[in-house]
This record gives sequence, C-alpha cells and structure tokens, in this order.
Amino acid sequence: MFGGGSITLFHIRGIRIAVDWSWFLILFLVIFWMSNFYDELLGSSGGSTEPFLLGVASAAGFFGSILLHELGHAVVALRNGIGIRSIQLWIFGGMARMDREADSPGVEARVALAGPAVTFLIFAACTIGGVLAGGWHDFRESALVETSSGSTAILAMVAWLGSINLLLLVFNLLPAFPMDGGRVARAIAWKWTGDRNSATKFAADLGRAFGYLFIVAGIYMLLTNSILGTVGAIWLALIGMVISGAARGAAMQTKMTGRIHDISVADVMDREPVTIPGEISIEQALDEYFLRYRWPWFPVVDAAHRFLGLLNRDAADEVPEVSRAGSTVSEIVDADHGLFVRDDAPLDSLLSNQNLRRLGALMAVDADGRLSGVITVEQVGRALRDAQTGA
Repeated sequence: MFGGGSITLFHIRGIRIAVDWSWFLILFLVIFWMSNFYDELLGSSGGSTEPFLLGVASAAGFFGSILLHELGHAVVALRNGIGIRSIQLWIFGGMARMDREADSPGVEARVALAGPAVTFLIFAACTIGGVLAGGWHDFRESALVETSSGSTAILAMVAWLGSINLLLLVFNLLPAFPMDGGRVARAIAWKWTGDRNSATKFAADLGRAFGYLFIVAGIYMLLTNSILGTVGAIWLALIGMVISGAARGAAMQTKMTGRIHDISVADVMDREPVTIPGEISIEQALDEYFLRYRWPWFPVVDAAHRFLGLLNRDAADEVPEVSRAGSTVSEIVDADHGLFVRDDAPLDSLLSNQNLRRLGALMAVDADGRLSGVITVEQVGRALRDAQTGA
C-alpha cells in the first residue's frame, strides 16, 4: 500500500494511482471551505450533515477532475509508446510519471495538451449542464461561490466544479515549464530549432520567469491585503517557488546533457549481446542460457535477428515442467515497447528513462527492428563522466 512516500489508492489498467500525504491537506481545506459555503447557501441548522456531505462530494469532484486531467496525459502517452508507471496527486496538483521523455516535438505537444483538453471538456460539460438546469444568472452566482444566489446545492456544486476546472485550465496552459503550457512551448521551440536541449533551456527560462513573477505577485498581494486574501497570496508565492525550482532543475539537467548530446546509443552500446532464439523451447533456454550465464533475463530474437522481447527467468520458471519442452521462448517473452530504443537515438534521451533504471539496460534496435546491441546504465554513466572530465 505504501511506497515512495505516497499511498496507493487503486490501479487503472496497471497504472498506480497514489496520493502524497500533502494531498490530504488540500482535501481538508476544500471540504472545510465548501461545507461552510453550503451551510450558508442552504441555511442549515447546526446539526445538519448535508453541508458536510456536499463538501465531501465537491472535494471528490475536484479530486476526480485532477485525476482525469492526468489520465488524459497517460492515455495519449501510452498511445505513443510511452509507459506510465503511476499517477500521483499532491498538494500542488498531479503528476503522471512517464517511463521516458517524448522522442519528437509532435508527441511532446500531444501528451502535454491531452490533460488540458480533458479539463476543458469537464468545464464545458459543467457549464452547459448548469446553465440548462438553472439558467445563466444562478449558474454564474454559484460559480463565484455567492451564498445569496438562491440556487440549489447540486447546481452550486456543478457551477463550482466548472469554475475550478476553468481556473485549472488557464493555469496549466501558462507557458511556464514544467507545466503543460511550458511543455507545449518546449515542443514548439524543439520543432523550430530541431534541438531538444536548447528548447528545454528556453522553456525552463520561461518557467523561472513565471515562477519569480508568481512569488513577487504573492508577496505584493500579501502586503496589500488583495482580493486573494492571506492564504491565496501565500499559495501563489509557494506555487511560484515550486515552478522556479523545477525549471531551475530542468535547466541544470540540460546543461549536463548538452555535453553528450552528440553521442548516440550506438556509440557506447555493447554490440555483441547474448541472445536467445525465439524458436527454441523454454527447457532449452533454461538449460543452455539461464543455468550457464546466471543472468535474470535475455533478449529474444527471431530468425532475421528482429527483437521480439525479453525472456525473464521468473517467467520461464512459472511454466510447468511438463510443458517446457513443448513451449517456445517466443510464447512468453515480454514485448513491452519500453524495453528497447533506437540505436541512433541521442544518449541524453535515456537519462530520464525509468525502464533503464529499473532493468539496468535497454535493447537497441535498428530502423528495421533488428537487435543491434544493449545499452546499460553503466555505459551511460561512463559517457557522462567522460564528458564532464573532457575525456
């Protein structure tokens, strides 16, 4: 249940949905704030539980909106061959943890825009449904959290969810890396220059500028007692600190990866990995490979040396002994697309690859899908060290 400082709630098609401890603070604040709003709106007596239940329902709707936003990113990423390890919600929103970075500006832009597209659909659905149900005036007053609107509690909830999703949409589309708008800005710069590193530096500089702007605006609003109030002003400044910190980290990583930008996977990979033919039996694989080399996995290839996937020792051991002689290796390989990379890919594109960290290596294939080598964590690390020392 626990792992990585977060609490696992459930899984959706293999994607771990988790919350950081800080997320509970947001839930508490939303429930508290909205319960008071519904209490005034309905004129409930002190012992009524209806405002609290409506506050919980509003918080659940808010939670669901952010989760759907992140699932939008996840679905488009998966359709473009990028694995999603988990979606984690925390005090400042949510994050879909991808196995690797996008390999083209188009994929980067599609993945970045998928979340805001879902948020826009939620906003549109709430707005259209709310206006049809209660009219524009009551919907607008409810969206502004006006207790004198005279609308029903359900309309007030729908209107609030619509307004909060509009706020999320506008905020996420600001060109402040690493937010969605900043990633779109990076995709545009990447397409324009053809250089991922320079595009990331450009987007990171934008992110730092917006981060500083939020910090200054938050401090100013705090000193002038602005409409956001004390909590809102502090919150804006904290968001600015998070954005500027993340952008600064991206800029530092870009400076480091720029040193190996001209090195490809083929330049440092092992060109003669031990492979298992896909047509041999599982019994042969266990006897001739796993017992001999004592490795946990092997790449599997077909007769034309095309990469079929990885054979894990655990998967082979799970096959009943009576079936091992009659079953082939190709029947139980792990054919996940995240297990291989193109051999002409730049080496810096692997630095954020989660599968490389998990397995310790990735398979390298040519343009026709033939296995051309294996790239390991040690080889990537050695290339980085050599670049830093000028070797």
